Order: sequence, then structure tokens, then C-alpha cells
Amino acid sequence: MPDAVFSYNHLNQLNAEQYEQEQRWQKIINIATILAFLVCCLGLFGMTYLSINQRVKEVGVRKVLGATISQIIILLSVNFLKLILISFVVAIPIAWWAANLWLQDYAYRIKLGPWIFVLAGTVSLFIGAITVSIQAIKAANANPVKSLRTE
Repeated sequence: MPDAVFSYNHLNQLNAEQYEQEQRWQKIINIATILAFLVCCLGLFGMTYLSINQRVKEVGVRKVLGATISQIIILLSVNFLKLILISFVVAIPIAWWAANLWLQDYAYRIKLGPWIFVLAGTVSLFIGAITVSIQAIKAANANPVKSLRTE
């Protein structure tokens, strides 16, 4: 083939071209994850706000009877943290199944260890605790006279 033009490519260029679509998917998934995370935090914040506003008189009575701020924060936070743990336990098998299904397409893949799920659960519990604690601290520091004055 004397008339054929010799064209060469570096191996790293060929490799990068093969993974362009994966990199685009990675960007899309990262953006979707951030948006879902923000929506979840706003939803948790709204549920906490609603729940605490419904229990304002209970918090006021407990403060008058001598409850400390930490006891009130724990009282208001425990239910939400239980819900976060239950949702995490439900999400583990679904996430494990989806990740294994996605990783089957690769020749070289990692094994999903339990540390990945423990890390995700710890981070979600920590973020949920911060989100709930903000509202619980506001309710615990409120003046009980204002909440009980309407009676």
C-alpha cells in the first residue's frame, strides 16, 4: 500500500477516547447527586421545622419542668435519626445491586467492600444530624414563656 498515509496515535490518546463517554456520565451523575442531596436536605429541614413547630408547647413545658437543652435536642433528634438509619438500611441492597450491575461492564473492576457503605451511612447520618440539630437547638433555646403564653 504505497499510497496509504501512515497515521499514528499514542496509546494514552486511544485509551482516553474510549472513556470519554464514561467521563461525561460521571459529570452528569455528580451534578444529579449534588441536586438530589440538596433536595433531600431541604426536605429533611422542612420536616424538622414542621415537627418542631408542632411540638413547641411540649418543649416549653419540658423546659419549665427542668429539662436541659441537650435533653431537648436529643428528644427532638432521635426520631429523625432513626428514620435516616432505616432509609440507609433499605438503600444498601439497592445500591449494592446497582453498583455490581454497573461494574460488570468493565474488564478490570473493584470489589465493593462494606467500608464504602459504612462511609456513606456515616456521612449521611452526620449530615442529617447537623440538619436536624440546627432546628432542635433553635427550639431548645427559645423562651418557654412565649410558647406557653397562648394557653
